[in-house]
Formats: sequence, C-alpha cells, structure tokens
Amino acid sequence: MKIGFIGLGVMGAPMARHLADAEHEIVTVLNRSPLPKDLKAAVVTSPAEVARVSDIVITMLPDTPDVERVLLGPNGVLEGISAGKLVIDMSSISPIATAEFAAKFREAGAGYLDAPVSGGEVGAKAASLTVMVGGPAAEFERALPIFEKLGKNITLIGEQNGSGQTCKIANQIIVALNIEAVAEALVFASKAGCDPARVRAALMGGFASSRVLEVHGERMIARTFAPGFRIRQHQKDLNLALESARALGVSLPSTATAQQLMNACSARPGGADADHSSLVRALEVLSDHELSNEKE
Repeated sequence: MKIGFIGLGVMGAPMARHLADAEHEIVTVLNRSPLPKDLKAAVVTSPAEVARVSDIVITMLPDTPDVERVLLGPNGVLEGISAGKLVIDMSSISPIATAEFAAKFREAGAGYLDAPVSGGEVGAKAASLTVMVGGPAAEFERALPIFEKLGKNITLIGEQNGSGQTCKIANQIIVALNIEAVAEALVFASKAGCDPARVRAALMGGFASSRVLEVHGERMIARTFAPGFRIRQHQKDLNLALESARALGVSLPSTATAQQLMNACSARPGGADADHSSLVRALEVLSDHELSNEKE
C-alpha cells in the first residue's frame, strides 16, 4: 500500500520507518524535519501531491494550526484528495477543529480518522504506542492493520470524529497531574530531610506506585531533563484541555494549576524544550529547595 506520511519529527520518523519496514511504500513532503537517512521514502513537492499519489495519508504534526495548514491550506491535502481515500491524523489537536476538518474531507468523498497516540518517542521507536481513534467503525477496520504496526493498545473510542482527540486530552490531564503529584511528593520529602531516591524506591512498592513515579521520578532526582516529551508540547495539550472544558462548562482546577507550573518552567531559558518531568523545577523555586541539593 502507498502511504503518505507528513510529519517526520521525533515521533513521526520512527512511525514511518515501521510502516516502511512492513513493505508499505512511503511518500512524504519535507518541511521542518529532514528525511531520515534510514527511511526509504519518495519525496514530493506538496501535501496535495502526497494525497494524489497515496492510498492513505497520515499526519503527525505539532499543533492544530499545523494540521490545518497541511490539510486545508494552499496545496494542502484536501486539494489532492479523491473519493475513497483515507486521511488519518495522528497529531494531538483540538477535538472541535478535528470535527471540522473531518467534515470537509467527507464532503470530498474521503474518509477521516483522528488517531492521536500516547507513549512518546520510546513508544514510537518500539511500536508500542497507545492509539486512541475517533471515526466510523468501517474506516477504523480499514486502518487497523496500519495501527497494529505502530502500537499495542488500539481502541476505537467512538464513531464521532474528535472522540480520539478527547481521549488523548484526558490522557494528558492524567499524566500532567501525576507528574505534579510526584514532583510535590519528592520536593516535600527532600526538604524534610529524606533522601528522595530512597523515598521513591519505597513508594514504588506501595499503592502510590506508577509509571510516572518510576520514570519521571527518576528523571527529577537524576536531573536528566533531555526531552522525551517537551514541556511546550504538554502545555499545548493542557491548553486544549482547558479550552475544551470551557466549551463544555467543565471545571478542571488541578489541570489549570499544572498548566501554570509548566508556564513557569517554560519561561526559563530553554525550559520549553525540556522534558515535562522538569515541572519539578517550578515547585523547587516555590519551596526554595532543589532535589539535587539534599545533604548527604
């Protein structure tokens, strides 16, 4: 199958590589990211051309305006799409905008799925992503063999476009609040005089144990904030959560707090591109205590 893949960034490049390894022919257009040396792909001049020559078009882009530009802008995917083809947006973007994009492609006779993923760069490289899908069941079944090359936990959330994006926002709320909880606990314990590494080890054996405590807690203690998932990307997702909550009349007070802590981290030089576990830095400033400064 010929698959158009637009967005060869940190996540997109390994995802496209898995599809190429599965004997799919990859077609792409280059924008911010160069063509990875180990990815065999045909490069064309525009998203419209990607759509013309591909059976299925996948987008994996940073934010809602990026997806809108690539799909609906001049020489965008919509200009090259034809009836019977399928567009799969695997970016994490606005559920409201997603429904609008899907409607335009359905008017052109094409299918549309929103299928954001969770698992970060590690999951993308390991083909172990969680895939949350919104769209008609028949289109989901058509795309399932592709999703199975990219992830392990694949769920059709609902047949309404935007359902997948809503689920991804819920995921990002939970992850952000877990990171905040782990950061608060470790800063608290450390300032009280405890070794945060030993506290983390003890908590890993109890009900407080979590993947965030295991991975991000270690990053906080070791001060290893090279990005797996950048603060600015999580900021964007929490913005989507708060915007959607306003539209729904839902209160998300803890999400708003986590967003403010990320805003504080992002204001530091280089902070926006640090891993989201670096949220701990904002709490350290508020507590006048850094985890790495505990006394031996």
